[in-house]
Amino acid sequence: PSDKDNPKKEKKGRGKSKEVFGYPISIFFIIVNEFCERFSYYGMRAVLVLYFKYFFQWNDDLAISIYHTFVAFCYLTPIFGAIVADSWLGKFRTIIYLSIVYAVGQVAMAVSAIHDITDKNRDGTPDNLTFHVVLSMVGLMLIALGTGGIKPCVAAFGGDQFGDQQEKQRRTFFSVFYLCINGGSLLSTIITPILRAQDCGIHSKSKCYSLAFGVPAALMVVALAVFIMGSSMYYKAKPEGNIMFKVSKCIGFAIKNRYRHRSKQYPKKEHWMDWAEEKYDKLLIAQIKIALRVLFLYIPLPMFWTLFDQKGSRWTLQATTMDGNFGAIVIQPDQMQTINPILILTLVPIMDSLIYPLIRKCGLNFTPLRKMTVGMILAALAFFCAAVIQLQIDKTLPDFPSKTQSQLKLLNMGNTAIKVQLPGSEEFTLPGAQASEDYFQFDSEQIVVSVGNPSVTKSVLLTKEQRQTLLIPSAINDEWLLADDLIYKPQEGNNEIRFINGMSKPLNVSSDAVQLGVINPFHYSNYTQIKNGRATFTLQDGSHSCEYSKDFGFGGSYTFFVPSTLSFGSNCQESITETVNIKPNSVHMALQIPQYFLITAGEVMFSVTGLEFSYSQAPSNMKSVLQAGWLLTNAVGNFIVLIVAEIAKLPKQWTEYILFASLLVAVCIIFSIMASFYTYIDPTEIEAQFKNKSYDSDEDDDKKKLEKSEHKMEKRNSVSSDEEDNKSNQTSM
Repeated sequence: PSDKDNPKKEKKGRGKSKEVFGYPISIFFIIVNEFCERFSYYGMRAVLVLYFKYFFQWNDDLAISIYHTFVAFCYLTPIFGAIVADSWLGKFRTIIYLSIVYAVGQVAMAVSAIHDITDKNRDGTPDNLTFHVVLSMVGLMLIALGTGGIKPCVAAFGGDQFGDQQEKQRRTFFSVFYLCINGGSLLSTIITPILRAQDCGIHSKSKCYSLAFGVPAALMVVALAVFIMGSSMYYKAKPEGNIMFKVSKCIGFAIKNRYRHRSKQYPKKEHWMDWAEEKYDKLLIAQIKIALRVLFLYIPLPMFWTLFDQKGSRWTLQATTMDGNFGAIVIQPDQMQTINPILILTLVPIMDSLIYPLIRKCGLNFTPLRKMTVGMILAALAFFCAAVIQLQIDKTLPDFPSKTQSQLKLLNMGNTAIKVQLPGSEEFTLPGAQASEDYFQFDSEQIVVSVGNPSVTKSVLLTKEQRQTLLIPSAINDEWLLADDLIYKPQEGNNEIRFINGMSKPLNVSSDAVQLGVINPFHYSNYTQIKNGRATFTLQDGSHSCEYSKDFGFGGSYTFFVPSTLSFGSNCQESITETVNIKPNSVHMALQIPQYFLITAGEVMFSVTGLEFSYSQAPSNMKSVLQAGWLLTNAVGNFIVLIVAEIAKLPKQWTEYILFASLLVAVCIIFSIMASFYTYIDPTEIEAQFKNKSYDSDEDDDKKKLEKSEHKMEKRNSVSSDEEDNKSNQTSM
């Protein structure tokens, strides 16, 4: 017989690929493909929530809602990909077609981030945001379909390349495959935030989201090209039908049959699935019962993912209000996510080789379900930590005026101190060339300000819900100016600065990074963004010039006053007065490390153990069903973020962190109770019992033939329990 007629011979001679050190060359194409694809996905996702907030100018809640909706769909579409691959196209063609969809989506995201496309007035911001929003949403839908659709196919396709005699090489492949996932994730979350932080543009400069999305798009194209290059070397198994369809039909028949026999005249069955015995084999029904026991335990699990996936949304936004200066390097807010893959690569071997063996030596029965419970507790503790950090951040944030209030700061542009009287406050002295330290708050729009001795009284009209600075000239009877101050924290960790010219001559202010232009006498410039680090400004009044330098932190707002007594030359630095309108971020990003450590430790104990448990407790032909159920818990978890945040509407972010942590603790208690009633089984033993019974039964010949054919199919498609355990250890992460 030919190879096609002989499954054993076909399985031994996988494809046309030559071998190197016992490994098919074809798997190297698959490994490179996976590395590039994971780089593409995690690189795009790392900057996504900041793209929504700063490019589209969406508020935090909307940005987070769209982010989690996208992530949820990324975990829903694997079910579609598995069905298409197993029932119709096969793994190879499914990967090819959906990778093309994936690459088109990434390119659409990169194009949507080019502000120059609609920036006709060349001010650095798009004039038609609708175009960019629609294009990016289309791109995200295509990416979700692509990345989710190929997720269940690539690892399995790689495993298909090995024959029965290559079990050791297959296990090594899955180890390297897992390292590629985390390597791609780690590198991309380091590189793409750096690209995003650059300024780029054709006509005007802006944050380079187009490059941050463009590089992942290029990597996805490379991933597709590399995968296609190995086409002639792959073993391509034909689609054999999807077990999920068969399981769904069997469950549906059992429910329908139970409903038809609901009256008391029919005897009760031991289990409701037994009502399917009229049409389906007892072995299949027994396998479904086993799978349903595991799926029942999945019900509380989405709450873990609800917390876990917020590290890419809420925690990233939290980092934007923190200080990322680590001395030698400056960490971008979205780069903090790199702690997760670094810790995974560190904690997995430590847990397996040190922590778990120590627990066993202590005589504790640390079962998989108990590990998962501890993982949920660690995730809850991570959110309690995030709440504590948020409380510290809130203490440093400015108190902006409400809708019925106004805030006012005073600046004495003269060189001598003056007496100032404001409504509702005692008279105070304002030194020359200085501003008041704090803002004064008023409920009425019209206030009366008395200045000097003898006093000069003027009526000042304030703006509700606005911060303003009152510029008091040296000649008090001259015109008083009101300058609008910022009523928001500077975005993306940048600083906002302006200069006030107290001289009688026009003043030009410039630096390598920004051009503030010419400032008229006794007037002020517009606010200009400037990055953290040291900046040097050149001040010129025509024939004279001097330089003023300052080290900037993150997220501060400053006003620099140039007095009439400015001494051009080396003393320029001492003459200029600095006023801090909004304090820079003072809570350091390093304080996020404990919460990342806890959430990652929780992930290792929950996610890795959960998949190993699912594989060990699942029937041999229903691994894919359990995998689909596991991915579904992740999708549901991301939808819960939207529901809870929408219903709660909590005014303070730290209270939302506490709410999510408390919900997980409550769910954890429920899960631990459910787990205490679970009895661990060996599915292979149960399957063997049913298979033996099928041969000993005295049923008709047709049924015997059917059972024998199904028995052969199960035997051919199943793998040894040791091999499956090893495979699950490598792929679960």
